[in-house]
Amino acid sequence: MKLKIAVLPGDGIGPEIMQQGVAVMKAIASKFGHDFSFEEGLVGACAIDAVGDPYPEATHQLCMNSDAVLFAAVGSLKYDNDPTAPVRPETGLLAMRKKLGLFANIRPVATFDCLLHKSPLKEELLRGADFIVIRELTGGMYFGEKYQDNDKAYDTDIYTRPEIERILKVGFDYAMKRKKHLTVVDKANVLASSRLWRQIAKEMEPQYPDVTTDYMFIDNASMRVLTEPRFFDVIVTENTFGDILTDETSCITGSMGLQPSSSLGLHTPLFEPVHGSWPQAAGQNLANPVAQILSAAMLLEHFELKEEGALIRKAVDASLAANVRTPEIQVEGGAHYGTREVGQWIVDYIL
Repeated sequence: MKLKIAVLPGDGIGPEIMQQGVAVMKAIASKFGHDFSFEEGLVGACAIDAVGDPYPEATHQLCMNSDAVLFAAVGSLKYDNDPTAPVRPETGLLAMRKKLGLFANIRPVATFDCLLHKSPLKEELLRGADFIVIRELTGGMYFGEKYQDNDKAYDTDIYTRPEIERILKVGFDYAMKRKKHLTVVDKANVLASSRLWRQIAKEMEPQYPDVTTDYMFIDNASMRVLTEPRFFDVIVTENTFGDILTDETSCITGSMGLQPSSSLGLHTPLFEPVHGSWPQAAGQNLANPVAQILSAAMLLEHFELKEEGALIRKAVDASLAANVRTPEIQVEGGAHYGTREVGQWIVDYIL
């Protein structure tokens, strides 16, 4: 297969983990005889510094003209520590999602048996947990009308019927492919926007008679994700709630450095790790590249390259089992492996 991949390393640890993700994809191309081409673009703080725009038009055109986008992370202490900055790296991420029409973020949550001890949760609660969180990406408070002065501020949590219907359809369709269990997470007892979500979900239920649909307030869901993770199969929720829940699920895997994601919508699909840019570790060969590498596996699987994606997952599992791990998940007394060493081990396994 021939694929053109837009590569957006971004900021902080992004370039380091991206290097390993691309190396793994090149190994897969070599192994299976595919033709993958890669072209880099600027996004985030590095784009602000270079051209004054966190998501330049040149980067957008690159993404639109590619088959897929492999993205790392944005964020910089320079901007984090300056609340008065007129433009921020994260603005570029929101703009990219909006302009590419990426309305559905798919975040799989699964455990690795050899890493259960790294979670702060009890192993008996975690073993066998395997679910997906589907987060709406282009609506809600992140994109609603905003206002701020010295005495008052507000963010408008606005959703329309078409936005809700299309993300719920993604949730129902994923549930049909899995265990036929969908949980709609909202705050319908307080928020009008959530009541519309629940109303529309109930209207759509009869279209999916094989799916068991239940409803859960976000406060209850945030607790049960950690106390009963095996209860869930597919969760679908709005932008803000999804942002919080998907970070919380790192307690299940034991590290955010293990969690990939995809963002799907109207134009080019995007694949990225769920963690941030960790600017404090930039250039130190400490960052875990596994989430970036698993994001590459999701990219391949999106194009029905299932054997290739499965080989990447097998290589990752083998690296973890062999204790080839970055420091935050390494066993006590285990050898030190950095970003480059873990990536190279996985590449060697594939080849």
